[in-house]
Amino acid sequence: MTIQTAFTYITGAISELYDEREAASIAHIIMEHLTGMSKLDRIVHKTKILSPDQKQRLKTAIEALQRQEPVQYITGTGWFYGMELLVNKNVLIPRPETEELVEWIVQDAAHRHRLHLLDVGTGSGCIPLALKKSLPDAQVSAVDVSEGALEVARSNASRLHLDVNFLLMDALNPAQVSTLPSFDLIVSNPPYITQSEQQSMQERVWGYEPSIALFVPDSDALLFYRHISMMAQQKLLPGGALYFEINEALGKEVVALMEELGFKEVTLKQDMFGKDRMVKGKI
Repeated sequence: MTIQTAFTYITGAISELYDEREAASIAHIIMEHLTGMSKLDRIVHKTKILSPDQKQRLKTAIEALQRQEPVQYITGTGWFYGMELLVNKNVLIPRPETEELVEWIVQDAAHRHRLHLLDVGTGSGCIPLALKKSLPDAQVSAVDVSEGALEVARSNASRLHLDVNFLLMDALNPAQVSTLPSFDLIVSNPPYITQSEQQSMQERVWGYEPSIALFVPDSDALLFYRHISMMAQQKLLPGGALYFEINEALGKEVVALMEELGFKEVTLKQDMFGKDRMVKGKI
Protein backbone atom coordinates (compact mmCIF):
# COMPACT_ATOMS: atom_id res chain seq x y z
CA MET A 1 0.00 0.00 0.00
CA THR A 2 1.38 3.41 -1.01
CA ILE A 3 1.06 6.69 0.84
CA GLN A 4 -1.48 7.91 -1.70
CA THR A 5 -3.64 4.78 -1.56
CA ALA A 6 -3.51 4.85 2.26
CA PHE A 7 -4.84 8.41 2.25
CA THR A 8 -7.68 7.41 -0.08
CA TYR A 9 -8.37 4.35 2.05
CA ILE A 10 -8.82 6.48 5.18
CA THR A 11 -11.18 8.99 3.57
CA GLY A 12 -13.29 6.18 2.12
CA ALA A 13 -13.46 4.33 5.42
CA ILE A 14 -14.87 7.34 7.30
CA SER A 15 -16.93 8.94 4.52
CA GLU A 16 -20.22 8.06 6.20
CA LEU A 17 -19.18 9.73 9.46
CA TYR A 18 -17.59 12.95 8.18
CA ASP A 19 -18.09 15.28 5.25
CA GLU A 20 -15.48 15.25 2.49
CA ARG A 21 -13.45 18.18 3.82
CA GLU A 22 -13.32 16.93 7.40
CA ALA A 23 -12.50 13.39 6.28
CA ALA A 24 -9.57 14.71 4.23
CA SER A 25 -8.33 16.77 7.18
CA ILE A 26 -8.45 13.74 9.47
CA ALA A 27 -6.70 11.59 6.85
CA HIS A 28 -3.86 14.13 6.59
CA ILE A 29 -3.44 14.10 10.40
CA ILE A 30 -3.32 10.30 10.49
CA MET A 31 -0.88 10.08 7.59
CA GLU A 32 1.48 12.63 9.12
CA HIS A 33 1.32 10.71 12.40
CA LEU A 34 2.05 7.40 10.65
CA THR A 35 4.81 8.56 8.33
CA GLY A 36 6.34 11.55 10.11
CA MET A 37 6.16 13.33 6.74
CA SER A 38 4.58 16.70 5.99
CA LYS A 39 1.77 17.05 3.48
CA LEU A 40 4.20 18.32 0.84
CA ASP A 41 6.61 15.44 1.44
CA ARG A 42 3.75 12.97 1.16
CA ILE A 43 2.75 14.46 -2.19
CA VAL A 44 6.34 14.20 -3.46
CA HIS A 45 6.67 10.63 -2.18
CA LYS A 46 3.10 9.50 -2.78
CA THR A 47 4.23 6.17 -4.27
CA LYS A 48 6.34 5.26 -1.23
CA ILE A 49 5.24 1.92 0.20
CA LEU A 50 4.09 1.73 3.81
CA SER A 51 6.00 -0.65 6.07
CA PRO A 52 4.17 -3.59 7.68
CA ASP A 53 4.19 -1.73 11.00
CA GLN A 54 2.70 1.39 9.39
CA LYS A 55 -0.02 -0.70 7.73
CA GLN A 56 -0.94 -2.29 11.07
CA ARG A 57 -1.07 1.13 12.76
CA LEU A 58 -3.19 2.41 9.89
CA LYS A 59 -5.65 -0.44 10.39
CA THR A 60 -5.84 0.29 14.12
CA ALA A 61 -6.36 4.01 13.48
CA ILE A 62 -9.17 3.42 11.01
CA GLU A 63 -10.94 1.07 13.41
CA ALA A 64 -10.75 3.77 16.08
CA LEU A 65 -12.04 6.44 13.68
CA GLN A 66 -14.97 4.21 12.74
CA ARG A 67 -15.81 3.98 16.45
CA GLN A 68 -15.89 7.81 16.31
CA GLU A 69 -12.84 8.17 18.54
CA PRO A 70 -11.44 11.71 18.13
CA VAL A 71 -8.36 11.81 15.93
CA GLN A 72 -6.43 13.68 18.64
CA TYR A 73 -6.77 10.72 20.98
CA ILE A 74 -5.60 8.40 18.22
CA THR A 75 -2.45 10.41 17.53
CA GLY A 76 -2.04 11.44 21.16
CA THR A 77 -1.59 15.10 20.28
CA GLY A 78 -3.60 18.25 19.65
CA TRP A 79 -2.70 21.82 18.75
CA PHE A 80 -3.44 24.88 20.87
CA TYR A 81 -2.12 28.44 20.53
CA GLY A 82 0.72 27.28 18.29
CA MET A 83 1.77 24.50 20.68
CA GLU A 84 1.57 20.77 20.06
CA LEU A 85 0.18 19.25 23.25
CA LEU A 86 -0.07 15.68 24.45
CA VAL A 87 -3.66 14.61 25.01
CA ASN A 88 -5.35 11.44 26.17
CA LYS A 89 -8.71 10.44 27.58
CA ASN A 90 -7.90 12.06 30.93
CA VAL A 91 -8.17 15.54 29.36
CA LEU A 92 -10.42 17.47 27.02
CA ILE A 93 -9.19 18.16 23.52
CA PRO A 94 -8.20 21.85 23.37
CA ARG A 95 -10.56 23.95 21.25
CA PRO A 96 -10.17 27.13 19.19
CA GLU A 97 -12.70 29.04 21.29
CA THR A 98 -10.44 28.66 24.31
CA GLU A 99 -7.60 30.24 22.36
CA GLU A 100 -9.78 33.36 22.16
CA LEU A 101 -10.08 33.38 25.96
CA VAL A 102 -6.29 33.20 26.25
CA GLU A 103 -5.89 36.00 23.72
CA TRP A 104 -8.27 38.22 25.68
CA ILE A 105 -6.21 37.71 28.85
CA VAL A 106 -2.92 38.27 27.03
CA GLN A 107 -4.17 41.54 25.55
CA ASP A 108 -5.37 42.74 28.95
CA ALA A 109 -2.17 41.72 30.72
CA ALA A 110 0.40 42.71 28.09
CA HIS A 111 1.29 45.99 29.86
CA ARG A 112 1.54 44.42 33.32
CA HIS A 113 4.56 42.64 34.78
CA ARG A 114 5.24 39.81 37.21
CA LEU A 115 1.61 38.85 37.44
CA HIS A 116 0.48 35.85 39.48
CA LEU A 117 -1.99 33.80 37.43
CA LEU A 118 -4.15 30.79 38.31
CA ASP A 119 -6.01 28.40 36.00
CA VAL A 120 -8.75 26.34 37.65
CA GLY A 121 -9.54 22.95 36.08
CA THR A 122 -6.49 22.91 33.85
CA GLY A 123 -6.88 19.58 32.03
CA SER A 124 -4.09 19.33 29.45
CA GLY A 125 -2.58 22.55 30.76
CA CYS A 126 -3.39 24.36 27.53
CA ILE A 127 -4.48 27.65 29.13
CA PRO A 128 -1.64 28.16 31.67
CA LEU A 129 0.99 26.98 29.20
CA ALA A 130 -0.26 29.41 26.55
CA LEU A 131 -0.30 32.20 29.15
CA LYS A 132 3.24 31.40 30.30
CA LYS A 133 4.42 31.30 26.70
CA SER A 134 2.89 34.73 26.02
CA LEU A 135 3.66 36.31 29.41
CA PRO A 136 7.04 34.80 30.30
CA ASP A 137 7.65 36.90 33.42
CA ALA A 138 4.32 35.86 34.97
CA GLN A 139 4.16 33.29 37.76
CA VAL A 140 1.59 30.76 36.57
CA SER A 141 -0.15 28.08 38.62
CA ALA A 142 -2.89 25.63 37.70
CA VAL A 143 -5.09 23.20 39.61
CA ASP A 144 -7.17 20.17 38.71
CA VAL A 145 -9.07 17.50 40.64
CA SER A 146 -7.75 14.75 38.32
CA GLU A 147 -4.27 13.34 38.89
CA GLY A 148 -4.44 11.81 35.41
CA ALA A 149 -5.03 15.24 33.90
CA LEU A 150 -2.16 16.73 35.89
CA GLU A 151 0.20 14.05 34.60
CA VAL A 152 -0.64 15.14 31.05
CA ALA A 153 -0.29 18.83 31.94
CA ARG A 154 3.10 18.32 33.59
CA SER A 155 4.32 16.32 30.59
CA ASN A 156 3.28 19.15 28.30
CA ALA A 157 5.06 21.72 30.45
CA SER A 158 8.22 19.61 30.41
CA ARG A 159 8.14 19.11 26.63
CA LEU A 160 7.58 22.82 26.02
CA HIS A 161 10.09 23.97 28.68
CA LEU A 162 7.49 26.18 30.34
CA ASP A 163 7.51 26.70 34.10
CA VAL A 164 3.98 26.24 35.44
CA ASN A 165 3.16 25.06 38.97
CA PHE A 166 0.52 22.30 38.78
CA LEU A 167 -1.41 21.32 41.92
CA LEU A 168 -3.94 18.61 42.74
CA MET A 169 -6.96 20.41 44.18
CA ASP A 170 -10.75 20.30 44.26
CA ALA A 171 -12.03 23.80 43.52
CA LEU A 172 -15.32 22.92 45.22
CA ASN A 173 -13.57 22.18 48.52
CA PRO A 174 -13.23 25.38 50.61
CA ALA A 175 -10.57 23.86 52.87
CA GLN A 176 -8.33 23.11 49.90
CA VAL A 177 -9.01 26.48 48.29
CA SER A 178 -7.97 28.24 51.49
CA THR A 179 -4.40 26.94 51.09
CA LEU A 180 -3.86 28.88 47.84
CA PRO A 181 -1.98 32.19 47.81
CA SER A 182 -3.35 35.36 46.19
CA PHE A 183 -3.41 36.07 42.45
CA ASP A 184 -3.74 38.96 40.03
CA LEU A 185 -5.76 36.95 37.52
CA ILE A 186 -7.82 33.76 37.77
CA VAL A 187 -9.14 31.94 34.72
CA SER A 188 -11.28 28.85 34.32
CA ASN A 189 -12.87 26.81 31.56
CA PRO A 190 -14.98 24.67 33.91
CA PRO A 191 -17.48 21.91 33.13
CA TYR A 192 -20.51 23.72 31.72
CA ILE A 193 -22.55 21.36 29.54
CA THR A 194 -25.81 20.38 31.21
CA GLN A 195 -26.65 16.69 31.24
CA SER A 196 -29.76 17.30 29.13
CA GLU A 197 -27.59 18.90 26.43
CA GLN A 198 -25.65 15.65 26.07
CA GLN A 199 -28.44 14.25 23.88
CA SER A 200 -27.67 16.77 21.13
CA MET A 201 -23.91 16.25 21.24
CA GLN A 202 -21.87 14.11 18.87
CA GLU A 203 -20.95 10.73 20.32
CA ARG A 204 -17.27 11.35 19.56
CA VAL A 205 -17.36 14.06 22.25
CA TRP A 206 -19.35 12.57 25.11
CA GLY A 207 -18.29 9.00 24.36
CA TYR A 208 -14.56 9.65 24.73
CA GLU A 209 -13.77 12.94 26.44
CA PRO A 210 -13.80 12.86 30.27
CA SER A 211 -17.30 13.48 31.58
CA ILE A 212 -15.90 15.05 34.77
CA ALA A 213 -14.57 17.89 32.61
CA LEU A 214 -17.72 18.30 30.51
CA PHE A 215 -20.96 17.99 32.44
CA VAL A 216 -22.84 19.71 35.24
CA PRO A 217 -26.22 18.74 36.69
CA ASP A 218 -29.28 20.29 35.07
CA SER A 219 -30.35 21.30 38.58
CA ASP A 220 -27.23 23.47 39.12
CA ALA A 221 -25.73 24.57 35.82
CA LEU A 222 -23.83 27.43 37.51
CA LEU A 223 -22.18 25.16 40.07
CA PHE A 224 -18.58 25.78 39.05
CA TYR A 225 -19.05 29.44 38.13
CA ARG A 226 -20.45 30.11 41.60
CA HIS A 227 -17.72 28.27 43.50
CA ILE A 228 -14.87 29.67 41.42
CA SER A 229 -16.29 33.19 41.68
CA MET A 230 -16.40 32.81 45.46
CA MET A 231 -12.81 31.53 45.36
CA ALA A 232 -11.82 34.57 43.30
CA GLN A 233 -13.41 36.89 45.85
CA GLN A 234 -11.04 35.46 48.45
CA LYS A 235 -7.93 35.01 46.36
CA LEU A 236 -7.81 37.91 43.89
CA LEU A 237 -5.64 40.86 44.79
CA PRO A 238 -7.17 44.37 44.57
CA GLY A 239 -7.69 45.24 40.92
CA GLY A 240 -7.61 41.56 39.99
CA ALA A 241 -9.79 39.93 37.36
CA LEU A 242 -11.64 36.65 36.85
CA TYR A 243 -12.11 35.17 33.39
CA PHE A 244 -14.45 32.33 32.41
CA GLU A 245 -15.22 30.32 29.32
CA ILE A 246 -18.96 29.69 29.43
CA ASN A 247 -21.84 27.72 28.02
CA GLU A 248 -23.24 29.87 25.20
CA ALA A 249 -26.73 29.50 26.72
CA LEU A 250 -25.69 30.83 30.13
CA GLY A 251 -24.08 34.17 29.35
CA LYS A 252 -26.66 36.37 31.06
CA GLU A 253 -26.86 34.03 34.04
CA VAL A 254 -23.08 34.04 34.60
CA VAL A 255 -22.97 37.83 34.30
CA ALA A 256 -25.83 38.17 36.81
CA LEU A 257 -24.13 35.74 39.21
CA MET A 258 -20.84 37.62 39.14
CA GLU A 259 -22.56 40.98 39.61
CA GLU A 260 -24.54 39.63 42.55
CA LEU A 261 -21.28 38.49 44.13
CA GLY A 262 -19.84 41.98 43.81
CA PHE A 263 -17.70 41.83 40.67
CA LYS A 264 -17.38 45.09 38.75
CA GLU A 265 -17.24 45.85 35.03
CA VAL A 266 -18.56 42.38 34.20
CA THR A 267 -18.17 41.90 30.46
CA LEU A 268 -19.73 39.24 28.22
CA LYS A 269 -17.76 38.52 25.04
CA GLN A 270 -18.65 36.52 21.92
CA ASP A 271 -16.41 34.01 20.16
CA MET A 272 -15.51 33.86 16.47
CA PHE A 273 -18.88 32.25 15.74
CA GLY A 274 -20.83 35.06 17.43
CA LYS A 275 -21.77 32.92 20.43
CA ASP A 276 -21.61 34.12 24.03
CA ARG A 277 -18.43 32.38 25.17
CA MET A 278 -16.39 34.42 27.67
CA VAL A 279 -17.02 36.53 30.74
CA LYS A 280 -14.67 38.79 32.68
CA GLY A 281 -15.22 40.54 36.00
CA LYS A 282 -12.99 42.66 38.21
CA ILE A 283 -12.50 42.86 41.96
